[in-house]
Amino acid sequence: MSVLFSPFRLRSQTFRNRIFVSPMCQYSSIDGFPTAWHLVHLGSRAVGGAGLVMVEATAVSPEGRISPGDQGLWSDAHGEALMPIVHFIKSQGAAAAIQIAHAGRKASTDAPWRDGRPLASAEGGWPVLAPSAVPFAPGYPQPKACRDEDMGRVVRDFADAARRAHAAGFDVLELHMAHGYLLHEFLSPLANRREDRYGGSLENRLRLPLEVTEAVRAAWPEAKPLFVRISATDWMDGGWDIEQSLVLARELKTRGVDLVDCSSGGLVADAKIPAGPGYQTPFATRIRKEADVPVGAVGLITDPLQAEQIVRTGLADCVFLGRELLRDPYWPLHAARALHADGAWPAQYERART
Repeated sequence: MSVLFSPFRLRSQTFRNRIFVSPMCQYSSIDGFPTAWHLVHLGSRAVGGAGLVMVEATAVSPEGRISPGDQGLWSDAHGEALMPIVHFIKSQGAAAAIQIAHAGRKASTDAPWRDGRPLASAEGGWPVLAPSAVPFAPGYPQPKACRDEDMGRVVRDFADAARRAHAAGFDVLELHMAHGYLLHEFLSPLANRREDRYGGSLENRLRLPLEVTEAVRAAWPEAKPLFVRISATDWMDGGWDIEQSLVLARELKTRGVDLVDCSSGGLVADAKIPAGPGYQTPFATRIRKEADVPVGAVGLITDPLQAEQIVRTGLADCVFLGRELLRDPYWPLHAARALHADGAWPAQYERART
């Protein structure tokens, strides 16, 4: 029997298989509200047989958006607008998830197909926030260093977004602590140059991400799983690394986090990342074994046999697919055929199954 297509349970949620759709920004929202594009994009992955479908990095505040086209969850109206998408995902047998985020010093940029450059105020850009006044890269604006009131507001914004995600009907919530966005910026000494209780030592750099985790876990129902996506390494000397990630993972577990979604990079523009098939999976494996917490592997997982091997041999508990599911929304159905497993074909498509 295929392990990739076996059920996976966390808290009260049982996933029909271990193929999870990564949160992938579409840069297609209007004032933070989803459009028909999001319904079709996310709905087609649910129809395609994934066990979990996750909404893109969703900003907890307007200034926390990566771009003006980002999805938002800073008002009740934004949560209500997501309800039809949640309903459709769940109607197809997939779990509905959402990732909540604050972009920090990487906020206020254009969509990637318009070169992703920082936006001036005349172009609709806005001031950006970071742990320290250190720009992401040359040509990026100097961020405002967070004051106590800024950090307090960030914690409240994440907790409020968690409550709205629950009200919208989501089954799973993920906190974004990766890819160089605000919470990752606090973790990494390359971005966090603070000299107060939120900077310097590892304990201090963990402080704000863990405060956010505690506030979100308190706001998110006990029966529902909470995930955290991390960058396991910055791929830079002197930066965040796997050893620090293990400490973080242990702390997250004690605060009620159910799964660590293991990515990497994104904090600095000039990191040399040795990308290749499954290149981030070893990070997930170490965290699973040494922090004793369920993990998801992500990064150039493209082949059904590769995905099966990852979960069958205990390298990870599930796999997150991104670009491969952009290329083929029905990858899980094709993988089931390749692995001689029972994929979740919708009734409307049954006549094409054989």
